[in-house]
Amino acid sequence: MTSPAVHVIGHPLVQHKLTLMRRKDRSTSGFRRLLHEISMLMAYEVTRDMPTQLVEIETPLEKMRSPVIDGKKTVFVVIMRAGSGFLDGMLEVVPGARVGHVGLYRDPKTLGAVEYYFKMPQDMSERDAIVLDPMLATGNSAVAAVDRLKETKPKSIRFVSLVAAPEGIANMQRHHPDVPIYTAAIDRELNDHGYIVPGLGDAGDRLFGTK
Repeated sequence: MTSPAVHVIGHPLVQHKLTLMRRKDRSTSGFRRLLHEISMLMAYEVTRDMPTQLVEIETPLEKMRSPVIDGKKTVFVVIMRAGSGFLDGMLEVVPGARVGHVGLYRDPKTLGAVEYYFKMPQDMSERDAIVLDPMLATGNSAVAAVDRLKETKPKSIRFVSLVAAPEGIANMQRHHPDVPIYTAAIDRELNDHGYIVPGLGDAGDRLFGTK
């Protein structure tokens, strides 16, 4: 299943925290804290090849030219609502990033994505977009979000999920083969209701305590 466009982040700390999140008895506060921590860890991998530029600084001993990233050129695109749980940890790593939002919900009958909100920073053609959604299940929401995002013509797009299903990855690669996918796990399959199994349940409900 893994291809050059799919990056599974297998760092032991990421895998450990994901295991703790999967447990059905994990509290809402514990789930929220772990998602924050794991998103920080995943941010290091997702931004590994982020371009840098040299600037002149002065150390206690002398002047030098040293690399920095331009966080203002990075946009974290949150697929609401569960994607917002991914955001804070990412911003701790790249605090200068801009933030965009895509509001989507999954139609319970068709499993298709229905958009209700879309807001991006200006001048997206100068920015690298990183799309955040904890679960890549059917892939319909991810495809719809990237469809809309491409209308703004960003420099690049990456998609980040916590857990992915093979069906969702295939859907994304069929519609957006140019968008690399970063995930901590590729689970077995989707069930009849479109949920990832073994998965970790509905990330939004577990994050916000709504079920």
